[in-house]
Amino acid sequence: MMYDALSEVYDFFAYDFDYGLWTDKYEALIKAQNPSAREICDCGCGTGSIAVQLSKRGYKVTGVDLSSEMLARAGEKARREGVHIPFVRQDMRLLTLPHPVDALFCACDGVNYLRQTRDAAAFFARAHECLKPGGAFAFDISSASKLRAMAETGLFAEDDEDKSYIWQNSLDKSGSVLTMNLSLFIKQQNGMYLKKCETHVQRVYSVKDILPLLEQAGFENVLTDGADSDERVYFSARKA
Repeated sequence: MMYDALSEVYDFFAYDFDYGLWTDKYEALIKAQNPSAREICDCGCGTGSIAVQLSKRGYKVTGVDLSSEMLARAGEKARREGVHIPFVRQDMRLLTLPHPVDALFCACDGVNYLRQTRDAAAFFARAHECLKPGGAFAFDISSASKLRAMAETGLFAEDDEDKSYIWQNSLDKSGSVLTMNLSLFIKQQNGMYLKKCETHVQRVYSVKDILPLLEQAGFENVLTDGADSDERVYFSARKA
């Protein structure tokens, strides 16, 4: 399962992520579409960093992710921070909530992991179904230029005394699918290193790929922040 091995070191290697700024960004995107939003679903919540911060800001949050290991670490983080957040294992293409919510978002490349256009369409349709009338939907993608630049660079690595990784990237012949092969080396109590491997696959989406899918799902007031030439593009929309 993607992210099950990475979950063990995800927060360690995400030291340069400013989750406060990410939370500010998504709170602003949500408020711009639905100023009264109080109940929020975080799709692809990972280790729960944004969900925890939103909960501490007074929102009622539910976290959804496909990786049971990421959800386990999200639950530990929420308990450590003294907040109550239900974390649920679901495929976001089949997203189902007990009742509609005020807002729903998917941060940090979650949509890029939907490999086919039909997968993104399915998620957008489920997101629309899970929102109250007037509900806000927001997400981001790593841009086409960013993912293609990662393929050109080819390899990333980081070495620490206790944890290291090698990340190798390649783009398919169509230029639309980036495959990322990750090797993790984690120091054990006996001084030996345990190697874990994962393969991540992301779809290269452009803004023009995304916009018609949102409209087909029934969203209105679709807004974008960023362009294909930027590293990241944010989208927000509202359910009529």
